[in-house]
Amino acid sequence: MSDFGVLPELKEIIGALLFAAKKPVTAKEIRKVLMGAGETYGGPYEQFASLKEKEILEAVVELEEEHSKGATGLHVAEVAHGFRLQNNMTCGPWVRTMLDKDRATKLSKPALETLAIIAYRQPVLRSEIESVRGVSVDHILRNLVELQLVKVVGRSELPGRPWMFGTTQRFLEHFGLNSLEDMPGMDELKRRDEEETRKVEHTESFPEMEKELNESPNDEALNPEGDSNDE
Repeated sequence: MSDFGVLPELKEIIGALLFAAKKPVTAKEIRKVLMGAGETYGGPYEQFASLKEKEILEAVVELEEEHSKGATGLHVAEVAHGFRLQNNMTCGPWVRTMLDKDRATKLSKPALETLAIIAYRQPVLRSEIESVRGVSVDHILRNLVELQLVKVVGRSELPGRPWMFGTTQRFLEHFGLNSLEDMPGMDELKRRDEEETRKVEHTESFPEMEKELNESPNDEALNPEGDSNDE
């Protein structure tokens, strides 16, 4: 038994796991933890080891309802195909103040533009990004890779086999997206891509993406160099 002689409810266990996790946790991962605890501690802990993912997902819904009813300032968010606890947007100013996140917390405008192009056009070549922006993106691309928002996803079949870039799970986590399909204007962009056969052109979707990123509820600092000028 636990130290207090009473086992917690499944939703309580899940809440504790989400609180302790450093990244979004999937129902499959939660089930693995429950099974591991059952094997390690045995006895009454084994009752949770046999739970299915469906039951875990139902408990996640209950947990979110508890936070909503209790006005805790937190909610369960479905991000990057998993779940995490995060503060409500209305509480953001106080969280940012406590964490001193109001300074140098945003990507520069050139970096946002570059990230938007990659997010919508991936997999995309550096030359394609530069044809849209009209400037070199070497420095910005390196920064985005270092911030783990962008990664190399393969090589093109073009002469020289240049690298192709795409976004990471870290990108989804930071901007609170469950998948790339949740990005604004994604359906419209897919339609245009089919018509244009990967011909890179500047579209009206990029300003929308930039606005969405600037209004992101996640307040984690991502621009260690501040809003520097484009290089």
